[in-house]
Amino acid sequence: MFIFLKAQTASIIATIVDFLTTILLVKFFGCWYVIATAIGTIAGGVTHFSMARHWVFSAADGKIHSQALKYFLVWVVYILLSTAFVFVITNYAGINYIISKMFVSVLLSISYNYFLHKKFVFK
Repeated sequence: MFIFLKAQTASIIATIVDFLTTILLVKFFGCWYVIATAIGTIAGGVTHFSMARHWVFSAADGKIHSQALKYFLVWVVYILLSTAFVFVITNYAGINYIISKMFVSVLLSISYNYFLHKKFVFK
């Protein structure tokens, strides 16, 4: 249970990085929200990988190249799912992109990321 709580804390921090990047790109740089979502996800992913490797799963002694490759594979699918879900929810349900992104982030964090990171990436 403690690892799950640490993983969720790391996810929250990575999500803050993700959201700040996304919002800054949209509000201050006029970036399209879909592109900003993808870039924000990348920034959050880099933050999360570092925290998960060193703090959550204490896997810093593992081979970084293998972990990075596995993380990248999980992460690419996450980016595609996240971006697609935010686009669909925002465009077809008419919900603000920030609300859509929050909903999608929580859903994927619990249902997708945690289990794959624990069982596949940092095992």
